[in-house]
Amino acid sequence: MTMLTIQTQPIEGQKPGTSGLRKKTNVFMGPHYLENFVQAIWDGIGGIAGKTFVLGGDGRYFNDRAAQVILRMAAASGAAKVIVGQGALLSTPAASHLIRSRGADGGIILSASHNPGGPDEDFGVKYNTANGGPAPEDVTAQIFKATEAIKSYRILEAQDVDLSRAGATKLGEMQIEVVDPVADYQALMQQLFDFGAIRALLARGFSLRFDAMHAVTGPYAKAILEDALGAARGSVINAVPSPDFGGFHPDPNPVWAKPLVDLMMGPEAPDFGAASDGDGDRNMVLGRGIYVTPSDSLAVLAANAHLAPGYSGGLKGVARSMPTSKAVDRVAEALGIPCYETPTGWKFFGNLLDAGRATLCGEESAGTGSDHVREKDGLWAVLLWLNILAVWGGSVRDLMQAHWQQYGRNYYSRHDYEALPAEQAEGMMAELKARLSDLPGTQAGGLVIESADEFAYDDPVDGSRSEGQGVRIGFEGGGRIVFRLSGTGTVGATLRVYLEQVDAKNLDLDPAQALAPVIRAADEIAGIARHTGRSGPDVTT
Repeated sequence: MTMLTIQTQPIEGQKPGTSGLRKKTNVFMGPHYLENFVQAIWDGIGGIAGKTFVLGGDGRYFNDRAAQVILRMAAASGAAKVIVGQGALLSTPAASHLIRSRGADGGIILSASHNPGGPDEDFGVKYNTANGGPAPEDVTAQIFKATEAIKSYRILEAQDVDLSRAGATKLGEMQIEVVDPVADYQALMQQLFDFGAIRALLARGFSLRFDAMHAVTGPYAKAILEDALGAARGSVINAVPSPDFGGFHPDPNPVWAKPLVDLMMGPEAPDFGAASDGDGDRNMVLGRGIYVTPSDSLAVLAANAHLAPGYSGGLKGVARSMPTSKAVDRVAEALGIPCYETPTGWKFFGNLLDAGRATLCGEESAGTGSDHVREKDGLWAVLLWLNILAVWGGSVRDLMQAHWQQYGRNYYSRHDYEALPAEQAEGMMAELKARLSDLPGTQAGGLVIESADEFAYDDPVDGSRSEGQGVRIGFEGGGRIVFRLSGTGTVGATLRVYLEQVDAKNLDLDPAQALAPVIRAADEIAGIARHTGRSGPDVTT
């Protein structure tokens, strides 16, 4: 083995976002690109000598090769140990749990989450800190600063490490422990949920379909839902992780998981349907003939979490990202617990969870989780739903109807305008922001605007402030529009428009009908068609 110091220079555009650095796979495979960013992580966190890390990813194209590079770079920079998922696989929540349970100093997760994979698609690298959560803004700022100053990186010249079998080995002086990616996570789920009650539910003929979308959750879902809980063989579909996710888009929403939605809305629907995404941190939940929005799912889980053993003592608080509907706010008010509104990005929940201020957290983009890890967790959400249904005794539709009757219904949708020229999207947002002070008291789409602002967040734990987090428009009666440019894409800019209307009486409207005035108001207020030249969104969820 030979220790190499490779001369390099900064590469433009290596600024990590809310979920690490995401680029096209061929960009990461370019000369020095991955190595520069990994060295910047080591430098940005003050070095890694003597430290322990967790490493794994969602199995997308280049996952296996990137893992070998990172292991050689960790060994070259003096890391004491790296814990790696077998086959270089780890779901994001499982990686978070390993960091926490093993007392690691941090971890690197190789994923672009719900983005498509393959040689012409997307790849990502994310650094998580010792609490198991995504690096906070001060850490990502230091990493970005290091990318701009890098002059060289260190790497060990060595043969690939065999990651196909669990066990211990060494790379230079660094220890490597290859672990079963499922075992520790499954043990945690058994602590949180009543597996006996769920087994009894399934034994009574309750049927389910879980679509792993050719992604990393497949092995976890097979082991837990079928092997441990007794769901019928074949209940978990698309369960083998694929480098290109079977040629599909691993995003669990009604657009990309349409076959599952069609099944659940058809005559042969099972009792319960669910899907998870590329790295296992997102979820979609359906019942026979009903789709549950992520915002509603968060509210229902908060209202009923006490039915699961891990949450039987009640919730300390709940938190939602700002664009997520306010359905959970009313649950928190009824329970007499705090409800926090944070910027988009799971890292903003970390301080609340670490400080014991919140127990459940959620984002409208299909992410839900709790204080068991510091990431959102798709399979955890499915198991909590099953535990609640096992105790509650009704169907998904029955539970949703009971919830809406008690709390009212937040009709909700998200419109995505993808791959917009950045200057076009930014120009629209700049024009909108300039008009905010003039909007309250005016009308749009037949609705009266009550409030208009740009969201800024003051962290109640550490006092840090995050500005420029999206534009909020509030209407009389509780409706809302949120306009936000997303940072999870790899090409151009994505405009996300979040639409919400509250109704305490009419609980069975078609969401498009209920939201029609809000949709008209959104275009009227922001001039979406005028700025983008598009007659409608690319994706509606």
